Amino acid sequence: MDLVDTVWVEHETLVDQFDTLEGVRAWLADHGLPGGDDAERVRDRLTRTRAAMRDLLEGRGSAPLNDVLSHGGRRPQVGDDGPYEMLVLDDPSWHAAWTAAADLARVLGERPDRVRRCGNPRCVLWFLDLSRNGSRRWCRMDVCGNRAKVGRFNQRQRASGASPAP
Repeated sequence: MDLVDTVWVEHETLVDQFDTLEGVRAWLADHGLPGGDDAERVRDRLTRTRAAMRDLLEGRGSAPLNDVLSHGGRRPQVGDDGPYEMLVLDDPSWHAAWTAAADLARVLGERPDRVRRCGNPRCVLWFLDLSRNGSRRWCRMDVCGNRAKVGRFNQRQRASGASPAP
């Protein structure tokens, strides 16, 4: 979900972490993924994959994400320490993007009902609901959840004739 959420709304403006190569390198480093030495090419793969992921999540079809997934696969191997999987790619610049796409496919296969868009209609973020009862509604309670609570409070205040909170 982290790749999908590299675009967000800040002060009513859409912000894209990948607008700069430094943003791409930071995202790769934060996720322990290679590609910082070819950040421009990797950025192309990441933005293409992000769009494909959003297409799938927003109901516009799976073909773009399947196209991304066609650039790689996992090959089971056995080593001295036991079994493991080796990532096989047709081009190393797909490593980070393919990994994110494969992780989304895995999550959707395991818990599709827990992948959700934030309940704030002005928010563009998605999240994986890991709460025990599956009732999470907001990308972040301290941001979108709090805004919703303040909005409901202000509505109640206006309805009762009191002045809303500043």
